[in-house]
Amino acid sequence: MDTVKLRVARPTRDLDAVVHFYRDGLGFEVLGRFEDHAGFDGVMLGHPGAPYHLEFTVERGHEAPRAPTEEHLLVFYVPDTEAWAEQVRRMEAASFVAVPSRNPYWDAHGRTFEDPDGYRVVLQGAAWTR
Repeated sequence: MDTVKLRVARPTRDLDAVVHFYRDGLGFEVLGRFEDHAGFDGVMLGHPGAPYHLEFTVERGHEAPRAPTEEHLLVFYVPDTEAWAEQVRRMEAASFVAVPSRNPYWDAHGRTFEDPDGYRVVLQGAAWTR
């Protein structure tokens, strides 16, 4: 039986800017792209072989809204301290600055970064234990 895979899909205002954030900042790879598929352009980003990836789309002639709140989060748990610090350095080297989290819980052991559409990504320096 195939392993279940998760795709998180959402619109973006700017494919190039969102690719820069997730590829150059977070280290994702471009897994695929498409143009003018029924009026949509898109890109899939992730890590080859991982059970998840992200899809971002632009609908031609339509501007996607920004994130509705600061609590729309993707949280990545990075349990290794050195790997977590390297992830944070990579984001900063790509010109992204950590923002204070709306929920202070995430600031205790992590860093929050806002993507070009206002959605936030938390790099949590801890293991997921459940």
